[in-house]
Amino acid sequence: MMRMLDEALALNPSFARGWFVSGHVRVMAGHCELAIRHVQNAMRLSPRARVGGQWAAIGQAHCLAGRFEHAVGKLLLMLQEHPGAPLSFRFLATSYAHLGRLPQACQVVARLRAIAPVPITGPSYLRNAERRERLLSGLRLAIGDAE
Repeated sequence: MMRMLDEALALNPSFARGWFVSGHVRVMAGHCELAIRHVQNAMRLSPRARVGGQWAAIGQAHCLAGRFEHAVGKLLLMLQEHPGAPLSFRFLATSYAHLGRLPQACQVVARLRAIAPVPITGPSYLRNAERRERLLSGLRLAIGDAE
């Protein structure tokens, strides 16, 4: 899929939606730096587009790369626009937990449980095992402290 996205972007480098999709795919593949650059490119090409999804992708990439403070800011922007997004709550709880900010992580888990009965779902979509474990360990920490 990444090869097809690369080919599409080579053919039309002004395709903002293509850069956005490529960024999301790169997050799932564990290519965090590239994901951020691709999403930022989409935002540059289409500055008036609704940006919630873009902030989610950038926040997820920062979280998976271990830059939790950066992740928190982007994920909070996402949740302002889309307050019912369970995945963003999961990444936000993980980021707070890894920062040692367990009271905030517990608050996020409570909000997550209000919209998703199962706070942890198998993140099999994350192809990089180390990055997948970073998400899961933060969630386990946040949920364990919330109980």
